[in-house]
Amino acid sequence: MISHEGLIPYDKLRPYQQECVHTLNSLRAGSHLVAMATGLGKTVVMPFIKSRGRVLILSHREELVNQPVKYFSVPVGFEQAKRRSNGEEVVCASVQSLVRRLHRFSPDDFDVIITDEAHHAVAPTYKKIYDYFHPRLHFGFTATPNRGDKQGLGEIYSDIVFERDIRWGIKNHFLTDIRCLRIDIGYDISSVKRQKDDFNLSQLAAAVDITEQNEAVAKAYYQYHVGQTLIFATTVQHAHNIADLIEGAVVVSAETPNREQIIKDFTDRKIPCIVNCMVFTEGTDMPLIETIIIARPTHNPSLYMQMVGRGLRLYDGKPHLTLLDCVGVSGKLDICTAPSLFGIELDETKYRNLGIKEDEGIMLTDIEPSITRHFAWKVSAREIRLFEEETGIKTLGVNYTKMPSGDFVLFMSGKLIKNPDGKLSSYNPMDKGKPTVYAAIKITVKAIDLTGKTRIIIEQNVGGKRFFKQSDPIDPQLAFQVVRKNLDTQPIYKSFASLWDVERTIWKHEPASPKQIEMIKKKMDPTVIEGVDYGRLTKGEAANILNILENSRSAYGFRPH
Repeated sequence: MISHEGLIPYDKLRPYQQECVHTLNSLRAGSHLVAMATGLGKTVVMPFIKSRGRVLILSHREELVNQPVKYFSVPVGFEQAKRRSNGEEVVCASVQSLVRRLHRFSPDDFDVIITDEAHHAVAPTYKKIYDYFHPRLHFGFTATPNRGDKQGLGEIYSDIVFERDIRWGIKNHFLTDIRCLRIDIGYDISSVKRQKDDFNLSQLAAAVDITEQNEAVAKAYYQYHVGQTLIFATTVQHAHNIADLIEGAVVVSAETPNREQIIKDFTDRKIPCIVNCMVFTEGTDMPLIETIIIARPTHNPSLYMQMVGRGLRLYDGKPHLTLLDCVGVSGKLDICTAPSLFGIELDETKYRNLGIKEDEGIMLTDIEPSITRHFAWKVSAREIRLFEEETGIKTLGVNYTKMPSGDFVLFMSGKLIKNPDGKLSSYNPMDKGKPTVYAAIKITVKAIDLTGKTRIIIEQNVGGKRFFKQSDPIDPQLAFQVVRKNLDTQPIYKSFASLWDVERTIWKHEPASPKQIEMIKKKMDPTVIEGVDYGRLTKGEAANILNILENSRSAYGFRPH
């Protein structure tokens, strides 16, 4: 095996980077995905991946093609624009260039292929390259949790072998915390149409590139920015219109020829503010970003995370990233905001209930995890219907609660009769006096991952006997089918059919019981419960609230996962 090693010694890698290297080098063949948040240093890992021959690193932009070179201690060749490789051990290639030069290579030239920003891997140009070469191993690296167009990566990668997200990076002090402010710029994008993976760009530009709104963005910059600032605009013209209102601001777009010099001047604090249009969303190493302003509304979580990710790297003297979310009227459109990075939904009402003032902002770690669990009163049934409509995946009439994380959770608890033969059966008031055991069962279908797969997790505590089981990655529709079959056939689950079978849960539509309301008020944060209309709350909605609250508290001795 060839160990390319890196210019950074292995023992200087962070513990999780060493863990990632060990995981990758334990694999013998196949296509696997690594999901590591922006700023956690995925490129540093690449030189330590062992191979039996040459290595190809695929990227889709000039900055990304050049980025790995500084970490390798061996000669590196290039396939990009006018540059050509010449048999080097490691080749960094632009997808756009290599797809036209495949004739220069043998299909067996590379033992390992590494794809950077692998959420692009299902694009036709990438697939043409993958179809041509026959590597032993293919690793995809990405900082993005999912594709904006909801197209899974399962046809390219079989599984996710290593994962560290933004939440983990911040909590473990490898990424900077985020101070988020909502700034009402006056945008009205309620009539902007959605297309494929985001908003219609021309309609979006017309809605946001308005003089008064650009002036509001500039005002927000002067009032709230801290230090070096990066602004994301909708179009190149929008970027220029904003930059014209900010002293010293420089516009960067795909046509900007001297991007490297601009980045250097920005890092040297010669340029205070860069306004860019879809350039600094991926791969650019700019740790000295102290403020990010999102003046480009999006409902694409991948794009939003890439924009915010530019400012997450640690830097001496930088206590946190200041993030300004420019908002306005969105109507029924689903807009990404800073809390959505953590799976938290905060609309204007919830901001007010939490006492968050526009000019103060909130640290994202302050709303995790204590506040995450308090938005359960949103009716889960509507979320499940939307999920089924968008994905075509059926949940098969099971009374799941859809969590903010995207997990589907079924929680069942109560008394069961312990019969003389040791078997358990349903309990009803007529069984008073008979021996009983208490059972708490949680079945989770995990949020669909980058490969389009999920996992089934079963956690239960029956009479003090605890059980935990997790499936291998599985197709989502098959997962829901497996859960439904188990519910229909396993006696202990059949005993709770009135809780999980939607057709039998007529009780859900009855008014919430006084005991349910009392429990909710006791468990929920008093700054949030103002948003719950208890007079209209049903038993089913109350059960969803209590399910999420109990789930987030790791109740009943369940193992955390």
